[in-house]
Amino acid sequence: MKNHIYIYSPSGAVRDKAAFRRGVARLQSLGYDVEVDVDALASHQRFAGDDPTRVQAIQRACDSGAAVALISRGGYGITRILSEIPYRAVAHAIERGTQFVGISDFTAFQMAVLAKTGASTWAGPALCEGFGVDAIPDDIMESCFNDMAQGQGEGAGWRLPKPHAVDWNADQARRLSSRRGIIWGGNLTVLTSLLGTPFFPAIRSGILFLEDVAEHPYRIERMLSQLLHAGVLARQKAILLGHFTDFQLTAHDKGFKLSTVVQWLRSQLKVPVFTQLPYGHIATKVLLPVGRQAKLLVEDRDALLYWG
Repeated sequence: MKNHIYIYSPSGAVRDKAAFRRGVARLQSLGYDVEVDVDALASHQRFAGDDPTRVQAIQRACDSGAAVALISRGGYGITRILSEIPYRAVAHAIERGTQFVGISDFTAFQMAVLAKTGASTWAGPALCEGFGVDAIPDDIMESCFNDMAQGQGEGAGWRLPKPHAVDWNADQARRLSSRRGIIWGGNLTVLTSLLGTPFFPAIRSGILFLEDVAEHPYRIERMLSQLLHAGVLARQKAILLGHFTDFQLTAHDKGFKLSTVVQWLRSQLKVPVFTQLPYGHIATKVLLPVGRQAKLLVEDRDALLYWG
């Protein structure tokens, strides 16, 4: 079972078939037995099949008995089917040992599963963007994935910015030292869209991580403002900001940038906010167990998130 990976498509249609094939071949070269869902390459409008088709794909992933159920890609589509997901089957599959892994739009699935069942999933790569790149996939990402698949992943460490950097907060680092809480979060846009619904987990004293792609800093700030005003951010033990990529600043911004957002967020909270978590729409990313208890340790510029 440990080498069995089930590939399915609960979100957007796979347009890059070459990346899909490369991803499958790469996983096979790493020693995995890859099973591809019958509708993994289905297409309906922008989705990987219509809504019932994608719900059935999730059910088949639950029934597969695989060590890892890995999405083909993100995009958009899971929020359309949140009311139809077979949560009991998902939780039962996780109890039997299947690890559900994905990124981006998959945040909706992860938050809903956590809210409805309390079961843990993994924030990590998707098949196409992680293993199907037109190059050698990132070795750190693959190493973290292999550790997760073999049940050996225990934590993730990274370096915080230098003390003189504008997004560094030494006072927060000194106050933190170590804190425990449930790891949760994911894509900021998707997470914020669930606020006020039954699919938003009521996590208090958690360790919240966030990332996004193709969102201008002012839009990132606006979404953080919504979480702030809803009281979500102040209830956490720590906030970890991953990578926010592929946006374009303009002359109109006049100095308003991502570091501006980080400084503003820190001015609004007593909760420590740390940056440069190696997670997001980037090649080098760790895997994070959403819904599991973890300990966050910070010493000088070294940060460690430990769940082993």
